[in-house]
Amino acid sequence: MLIVLLVLQANFSFAQASKAKCDSLIEAGKKALDKNQHTHSLELLFQALDLAKNNGLDKQEFLALNNIGTNYYRLSEFGEALNYYLEGYTIAIKKLTPNEEILVLNNIAILYFEEKKYDQAKDYFTRVYTASKENKENLTAGVAAINLGTLSVEKNDLELAKNYYEEALPLVSERPEYIVLAKGGLANCELLLGNTNKARKTAQYLIDTTKDLEFYHADVELLLIIAKSYLQENKLDVAEEYIQKITTKKPKLETKIKLYKLLTEINIKRKTLDRALQYKDSLFEATAKLNASKNEKLFENSKIKFELQQYKNQSMLNEAKLVSERKIFYFVLLFIIVIVLFALWTVRNLSLKLKQKKLIAERNEQILALELEKEKRESLLLEKQFNENQAVSLLQQEKLKNEVEIKNRKLSAKALYLSGKNEMIEEILSELSVLPQVSKDNTLVSHIHSLKNQLKADNEWDNFITHFEEVNQGFLDALKSKHPALTINDIRYISYIYMSLSTKEIASMLSITQDSCRKRKERVLAKMNLPKETNLYDYLTSL
Repeated sequence: MLIVLLVLQANFSFAQASKAKCDSLIEAGKKALDKNQHTHSLELLFQALDLAKNNGLDKQEFLALNNIGTNYYRLSEFGEALNYYLEGYTIAIKKLTPNEEILVLNNIAILYFEEKKYDQAKDYFTRVYTASKENKENLTAGVAAINLGTLSVEKNDLELAKNYYEEALPLVSERPEYIVLAKGGLANCELLLGNTNKARKTAQYLIDTTKDLEFYHADVELLLIIAKSYLQENKLDVAEEYIQKITTKKPKLETKIKLYKLLTEINIKRKTLDRALQYKDSLFEATAKLNASKNEKLFENSKIKFELQQYKNQSMLNEAKLVSERKIFYFVLLFIIVIVLFALWTVRNLSLKLKQKKLIAERNEQILALELEKEKRESLLLEKQFNENQAVSLLQQEKLKNEVEIKNRKLSAKALYLSGKNEMIEEILSELSVLPQVSKDNTLVSHIHSLKNQLKADNEWDNFITHFEEVNQGFLDALKSKHPALTINDIRYISYIYMSLSTKEIASMLSITQDSCRKRKERVLAKMNLPKETNLYDYLTSL
């Protein structure tokens, strides 16, 4: 039976572009591998490997290494395949899950098996089996048990092989193709132990009950077990019949060589030496073809290696060119960064200067505002003081005015009093003058006449003017200065007007009639060059 090779495919999709591209390269490399286009497959996988390494894609790096190893395995370059599997194994145990570790361990074990290093192969298959059991990967553990069974057959430890096959059966119960491999392995063990009938029945049962027997050429292996069982029982015709059935399935050269050996043995037992020689010749011819195929494969491998080396050399040149371009790019980028940093530094300095200027301007503005506020407050304070002073002045003026008016009223009252007294004395003298007794007395008449003259005298006027000037300082000077044509009598009349005396009162004080008083007013207005309708009192108060 054949060892089962596990190849991990890239069936993942990634959001990032680098992961997607890497997955795409691995998938394309796997498809080329399935078509035995090894050169193209390796080119794609090496591209994926470089991309994965450069971008830290551990899973993709493992996939690329595993598939590169599989390419070399199929090219029979087991040494190269082992190197890439071991590199993948290092990544798996450090950075990935046990599943990846199990898969690459299985592939390493197969390489040792192909090189007939059975002890190393058993060690790695056992590690696969143990790790799979620990991770409850039943199918993988079952495949590992099948591989251990096949390895035990090669070492001729048939009982151990049977144990592994039987242990594998429940583990692969859900996969019919693996069940066939396990049961086929058991049938082969029975055949080697000499239990030909049991081996044949098992193989025939599998052929009759299994739909798909092409998995790992299980149909050929089962027919071969049946043919060998009949050969061991010396049922040569039946054995040859089954060998012919195998021939119709176009088996591989290795299988044809086995068939020619069996046919040669059958004809030797029949004593048909000519046919035995014919099959012997066919055996030699098939062996020669196999060797030629191997040589051709070696040539093809050398050609692939040469092409791959050319690809690697070109990749190195491209990498060197890319490194050079990167250096130029980094230099240009550095130059741009320096310019940008210098520009940012310049802009920052300008910005700082502008901020400083703005701050200074704002502070100057604040200082100016404070100064203006100070000046405003001082102005308001001065205005307040001025208003207060003006109010005080107005109060003082009002007070002085009131005082003047009071004094003028007192002066007017005194003047009226004197005027009334003179009128009363004059009336008394007039009444006395008409009395008979008085008129006859010359002395009395003389005295009465003296008193009347005294009443007409102007002594009181001088006293009045003195008091008037004390009360109304500067008024008479202003009046005389502005109207120099006025006489003493005019000034006396104007003074009475200024003291708010009525026409009747003024007439009494001047000893004239009221009409004469009004006429005097007209004459005074004319001398002062004022219109007749002028309010003389208002005019005088404005002086």
